Amino acid sequence: MALPSNLTSSRLYAGFIVCGLVWTGLQSYVVHSFGFIWYIAFTDGLICSILLASACWLINNNLRYYQPEKGNYLNILIWIGALAAICTFGSRWILPFLATGPAYTKFLVNSLTIRFFTNFLAIGWMAMISMIYYSQLDQKDNEKRKAEAEQLARDAELYNLRQQLQPHFLFNSLNSINALIGFKPDEARRMIHQLSDFLRGTLKKDDQQQVPLTEELTHLNLYLDIEKVRFGHRLQTEISCDEKSGQAVLPSMLLQPLVENAIKFGLYDTIGDVVVSIRAEMEGNYLIMMVQNPYDPQTSRPKKGTGFGLRGVQRRLYLLFARNDLMETHANDNIFTTIIKVPQL
Repeated sequence: MALPSNLTSSRLYAGFIVCGLVWTGLQSYVVHSFGFIWYIAFTDGLICSILLASACWLINNNLRYYQPEKGNYLNILIWIGALAAICTFGSRWILPFLATGPAYTKFLVNSLTIRFFTNFLAIGWMAMISMIYYSQLDQKDNEKRKAEAEQLARDAELYNLRQQLQPHFLFNSLNSINALIGFKPDEARRMIHQLSDFLRGTLKKDDQQQVPLTEELTHLNLYLDIEKVRFGHRLQTEISCDEKSGQAVLPSMLLQPLVENAIKFGLYDTIGDVVVSIRAEMEGNYLIMMVQNPYDPQTSRPKKGTGFGLRGVQRRLYLLFARNDLMETHANDNIFTTIIKVPQL
């Protein structure tokens, strides 16, 4: 779980202060080991630590807003060398005023070289840690922005798929209503009410909403009632699902284009009554749904075609689950079968 930014900053500053105190103590101990009193040793350690901390803060603050290009670290090395030199000569100029004595002054001058390289290494470590830390932050921000952009693209495409599906069904239904008005006005009115209920339920659903299969089948029956008014006794349906699969969830409005495709292939290209079969069962962590319809191989080509409805479903499954293996179609013995698998996350 990500920590709040203010808490992370507080911990970083606390760690920075602890490191400064440890550095002061170690340097004071080293100077004291050369025979100087604790006052001189502590003054040396404190002043050098303050100068070094200032340099580390400066290099860290600079790298927060400026990240060198990959393979181009010469400017950073120059910065580190310049800051190490400033710390070294700053201590050379300040310490004689606070810790007097010819022995200490000689020690200070003789130790300038080792002080420079120590400062260079310390600032270098700080620079390296800062570059790694801020580059990781930038990477996380970039990944977050990329994920948000991809999510927006997926949402836009899902919305576009839905907008293509609804007018297609709506135009077919309105044409049927228009045909019924003249000789079956009662059925036309009933179909208008059914269409109104179906569209009202459709508008309330979200493309990424997961709904129980029982709820999806209830909404699907509204669609089937409309189609049965259009096709009369020719269209018959068989729906079967066990109690376990009924509680499984799936993306809303996923079955309707599959059934619409089955009706299209079954009734448009065959003569006589047509039975569209819809079955659902659980298989491990997957909800398996099968839609079957008869077809005439002389007038339709289901092996080639999945039409917009099936292509839209396959694309939607990919956008939601990032998998291309969740839908398959078969055409055997004049029966066209569509099978989809919905992972139960």
